[in-house]
This record gives sequence, C-alpha cells and structure tokens, in this order.
Amino acid sequence: MSTKIALVAIRYEQDVVHARQRSRLIAGLLGFDQGDQTRISTAVSEIARNAHKYADGGEVEFALENGDRAPFLAVTVRDRGPGIDNVQAILEGRYRSPNGMGLGIVGSRRLMDHFGIETHPGRGTSVSFGKTLPAGAPEVTPAVIKRIAETLAATAAESPLEEIRLQNQELLSALDELRRRREELEDTNRGVMALYAELDEKVVQLRGVDSLKTRFLSHISHELRTPLNSILALSRLLLDRASGELNAEQEKQVTFISRAAKDLDALVGGLLDLAKIEAGKIDVRPRECRVEEIFSGLRGMFKPLMADTAIELVFEPAGGIPPLFTDDGKVVQILRNLLTNALKFTERGVVRVSARLGEDGETVLFSVADSGVGIRSEDQERIFDEYAQVETPQGGRPKGTGLGLPISRKLAELLGGNVGVTSVPGEGSTFTAAIPVRYGGLGL
Repeated sequence: MSTKIALVAIRYEQDVVHARQRSRLIAGLLGFDQGDQTRISTAVSEIARNAHKYADGGEVEFALENGDRAPFLAVTVRDRGPGIDNVQAILEGRYRSPNGMGLGIVGSRRLMDHFGIETHPGRGTSVSFGKTLPAGAPEVTPAVIKRIAETLAATAAESPLEEIRLQNQELLSALDELRRRREELEDTNRGVMALYAELDEKVVQLRGVDSLKTRFLSHISHELRTPLNSILALSRLLLDRASGELNAEQEKQVTFISRAAKDLDALVGGLLDLAKIEAGKIDVRPRECRVEEIFSGLRGMFKPLMADTAIELVFEPAGGIPPLFTDDGKVVQILRNLLTNALKFTERGVVRVSARLGEDGETVLFSVADSGVGIRSEDQERIFDEYAQVETPQGGRPKGTGLGLPISRKLAELLGGNVGVTSVPGEGSTFTAAIPVRYGGLGL
C-alpha cells in the first residue's frame, strides 16, 4: 500500500533546491534523525539534478510504502528524457561518464535502503529509492499524513542562499562525525596492536613451556624405563618359579605387580612417543609393504590376548589393494592403538579389521569396527585430545592414559593421512585411518 505525501515539479534549477528542502522537512516530520535527513535530501538532490540537467525536467514524488519488513519513505524521480545508457554498468561501478551522472546515481544508491531504476530509450527514466522509517518513529496514520501535508503547505521555500548555508552546516556536521569516528578507529587500532603484541608475547611463552614439557616428557620417560624393565623382569622370574614355588596369595600379588608395571610401561611408551612427535624427532622410514603382511603381524600380536574373551577378532581379506610405500611400523602402531581401544570398549561381539582402496585410488582406508558401547557425538572429536577421558554412554570413565588415539592421529598425519571416527552409542564405533599409498607422493 502506498500513501502519497507530496509532489514537486522540476522545471528550473531552483526546483532542485526546493525538492531537497521538501525532502529534509518530510524526513524530519517522519522522525528521521539529522544524519538520515541529510542522506535522504542528498539523494533527492542528486537524482533531481540529473532529471533537470539531462531530461529537461521531471517530478519528484514523496510517499509512504509498507515494505515486507517495515514501512519506508519512498521517493520517485520521473522524467521523459532520452533514457540512460549503460544502467547496469553504472550500478556496478564500472562506468564513468565525463559529466559525472554515474557518480550521482551510485552515491545515492549507497545512501538508501531501497533503490531501483527503470529506463527506456526515448521515453524517460524512473528512479525509485527509499529509507526505512526509524524504530522510534510515530505510527503513520491519516492524521499524521494530514499534519505533514499542512506543515508542507505552511512552510515557505527558503532562498538558495539559505539552502547553501544549511548544506554547509550539514557538511561541517558530517566532517565532525568523520573526525570523531576516525579518532575512535585510531583508539581501536592502538588497542588491537597492543593486544597483538600481548598475544605474540604469550605465544613465545607458550612455545617455551611446550618445549620444556616435551624435554621433560622425553627425559622422565627414559629415566622410568630402566626400573620398569627391572620390575617386569623380576615379576616374570617370580611367576616362572625361577626362585621357587609361590603360594596362591603370593602369585596373586606378583600378578598385580606385573600388570601394574605393564600399564605403567604402556604409559611411559605413550609419553615418549608423544614427546618425539611434538619434538619432530620421529623419522619416517618408508618401504614397500602389503596390507596382508600388516594384518598378519597384527593377527599374531593379538591372538594370545583373545583366548579367554567373548570377543571375536576378524581380519577381512584385503584384495585389490596395491603395495604400499610407507612406514609400515607406524601403520602397525596406529592399528594396534585402534584395536586396543576397540577391545577395551567391547565386552562381547565382534571387532572387525578391514582395508579398502579409496575412491581416489591413492589412499588406503584401514577400518577397525567394534560392537561396543559407542561414543556420543559431542565426544567424537574430543577423544583425539591428549589425555582426554570421556564417560561412556553407560556412565563411568574407562581405564587408560588417553594417549592412544591422539598418537594414532598424529602418526597418521605424519604419514600424510588422518584418523576419524563414526559411532552410535550402544551400537559400536568405526575408526578409520586414511593412509596414502605412496608416502609423500613418491613412487615405488
């Protein structure tokens, strides 16, 4: 719905000034602040001047439109001139005419919330633009429209000199606003620079702490290995009855010692691997290998552990996969960590290991699928954080160091791949290690 407010004919130069004055007055009566009043009157002045200069006149219509979201002041400038060539180029800022008409159109468009042009060669041009009414504006009713019309009728047109004075005031006000905003921007820039300097300092500190942590982990891991090996060797000798028979209680206690030492040894091994990876001291030794060889080694490694469990460990045939040129030791370590994790969270059922060639033909996708407790969606990325321990869907935290999965992902990235997971709580999880067929893109 459109409600007409006023119409100004453009025949002479002073009519352009009159249209600018009318637009400022109407904008003020509709509740626009001084800044928006200046924007609206400037746009009206630019487009009305184009109509006078290039089409020998026209008319400026002011109306209220009910937009899709909010009402707005609509202004339409019509003429019956020759039309505008290259309208699209002008609107896109690609056209510059020697008389400057394009600049007026582009500038007015930037000042308004709504803008459109219809032009026809030899039949004139209609330029429509508008500004959304401010939030605090009074509700536009017939009484308000009547009051605006009466105010317009009672307000005499000001002289061109007075209009120039007002324009100068608007310009000075705009310059003051620009100066104030520039000072605010400079203050903000100084704050940002100070923040960047502080962040750089923190980065240097964090790098130092990270380097210190890596050296500490590497040193303490090496220092713990000697006593741990001694404990493991002595407990194995005792369990083998090398020093005589053990009664039931003694065997039970020595078994506890052996298991605790093995758990600690696994933790130390994980810490040492992590320290080496973070320090960049792990070498990749690629060689030709086959998926069947990797699966055979894993099968022999885990077979003794599966004797007294209710879990079936299945290795799927890996046909159709070409020989790999990668560090098979690290691939075995990745899969061993994934298998250990799967067995830990599966009380009964099947753990299935498989491999297939990716769609690109350059990646082998190793999968370890279990029928265990599964992982919540919000935890599926967090489990790859170092030392992360998440509760199972049934509650409780699992035993372990929280290093197996982070190390597996870091090793896979070292080989040029990655490790990901898909899981449904209560149904199981599938971990997938994507490993390039050729390490570093090297040929066989």
